[in-house]
Amino acid sequence: MSFIRKRKRHTSFIDVSPMMDMVFILLIFFIVTSTFTRETGIDVTKPKASTSKELARESIMIGISRQGTIHINETQVNLSSLQTILKQMMAESPDRPVVIVSDRDAPSGRIVDVLDECNQAKVRKVSVSALRDD
Repeated sequence: MSFIRKRKRHTSFIDVSPMMDMVFILLIFFIVTSTFTRETGIDVTKPKASTSKELARESIMIGISRQGTIHINETQVNLSSLQTILKQMMAESPDRPVVIVSDRDAPSGRIVDVLDECNQAKVRKVSVSALRDD
């Protein structure tokens, strides 16, 4: 009678839990240290001004592109619906300022049109965004 000996195989494994801990710590670090800015959804080249100031982050951002298109909260709107949208936003918070972020090469007539719509929507604080000229 022959007996067959069974050999025990030792399987080795790599413990990945310390690596997962490090990944989660890095993820939390990057989330906490990153800043989230709410922009208009279009790329603009802002004009420079030596008297520019920081404004509150809770402002309504209206973007005007180089081609003259108008954007609010990353969506393109037309001029006729801008007043209605602004009235709805002002009904929620009447003291919210509006910041017009216009491209340096945008038509100045479009900026005046947006300012006029802001006045008709009874916006109290309207500013035009610019870079600080140092």
